[in-house]
Amino acid sequence: MQQIPPLLVFDLDGTLAETAGDLCATLNVILDREGLPPVALADARKMVGAGARALIASGFEAAGRTLEDARLERLFGDFLKYYEAHIADESYLFEGVVAALDRFEAAGFSFAVCTNKVEHPSKRLLSALGVDARFKAICGQDTFKDKGVNIAKPDPRFLLKTIERAGGLPGRAVMVGDSRTDIDTAKAARIPVVAVDFGYTDQHVSTFAPDIVIGHFDHLWDAVAEIERTRT
Repeated sequence: MQQIPPLLVFDLDGTLAETAGDLCATLNVILDREGLPPVALADARKMVGAGARALIASGFEAAGRTLEDARLERLFGDFLKYYEAHIADESYLFEGVVAALDRFEAAGFSFAVCTNKVEHPSKRLLSALGVDARFKAICGQDTFKDKGVNIAKPDPRFLLKTIERAGGLPGRAVMVGDSRTDIDTAKAARIPVVAVDFGYTDQHVSTFAPDIVIGHFDHLWDAVAEIERTRT
């Protein structure tokens, strides 16, 4: 019987790719249409991570405004339309991502993405960055539903379903993320988690007690090796 390969499950925004520039630019287009002031990139980086709806709501909150659900949904549609047309104007893979994928792939690992970004723009972005084909599954906040409601992080089912879709096993998977949401999701799913410290969070990721924190993708190999040693 063929052995199921180990699986690395990555968050997308702030983990695999620096996307804040395009997300912030799109947010500011929406805010400008609504007569609201723009959000600075440094502030937007702290708002990214929970999906576009939350980002829009945070932009309104920064301007002292609230949003009704129906209006938020309309703006969300506008956001996605503009964002997908500018999906990688400024976005790029973090340094060391491709080399890390090469090394892990050569060692027999498979890869998946578990992001609170919507699935279609996630695939579109990874395609634009030239790495979409490397992932067995690319799952977004609208990929899985329960009674018509989206399953998204920090719900542990999202991570577990992503692992299943990628053909992996929870006992052979490691999560890689950049935020409290990623860390909480992994812990709830009982999956070890490596946190990168260069992503989108208002507090240092070490605050949320991931298994290991790394500052560059060159360090991911040793981090995963350490996790695997503690499993056996």
